[in-house]
Amino acid sequence: MTNRIALVTGANKGIGFEIARALIADHGMTVLIGARDPIRGKEAAAELGGTAVHLDVTDPASIAALAATVDRLDVLVNNAGILLERGAPPSATPVDMLRETFEVNVFGVVAVTNALLPALRRAEAARIVNLSSGLGSLAFTTDPSHVYAQNPLLAYNSSKTALNAVTVSYANELRGTPIKVNAADPGYCATDLNHHSGPRTPAQGAIAAVRLATLPADGPTGGFFAEDGPVAW
Repeated sequence: MTNRIALVTGANKGIGFEIARALIADHGMTVLIGARDPIRGKEAAAELGGTAVHLDVTDPASIAALAATVDRLDVLVNNAGILLERGAPPSATPVDMLRETFEVNVFGVVAVTNALLPALRRAEAARIVNLSSGLGSLAFTTDPSHVYAQNPLLAYNSSKTALNAVTVSYANELRGTPIKVNAADPGYCATDLNHHSGPRTPAQGAIAAVRLATLPADGPTGGFFAEDGPVAW
């Protein structure tokens, strides 16, 4: 794992920060700490021993500027995400909220992945990990007895379901290459995203993503995984 280069988007805090920490400390990678706020990015990079890079996944110029500086990339972790809803039912969710959510959680992932795909192709065997959520699982949210069915967050949940489909699409396109593409479910973690209401720590939430970022050659692609195994779509 030496001399491998990873980019983690939204890595200045929360689960992204812990993913970066593990890739640096446990796997010896050079990690680019993607952050929309340059100051927070530099602070996180200084603490972790990574390299801060300015990246706003909704800004094409920001994405292009970063991509122009990356020649080879072994790991891309699309971690940046937002949750804007605060208990509003689907019927009271403004369409603009869906647009803003999808801009980050879906379109931002596609934009960053497309821009960095040439660098990923230049790696020996790159890994792409998309941070999804169990709330994006249709199997979970259509089961009335499942706790996730009690959280009908229209914008967030649908964005993660869409992200799962995006993950499968890229995995299918790249199936004949050494690149593996998977989605990670971190579980319900205490982060700024949910006002620190989750029972799991960000470090626990990072486990599945780190595992997928460091898959061996015979590892899966096109899957959806939590810490303890596959997640139902």
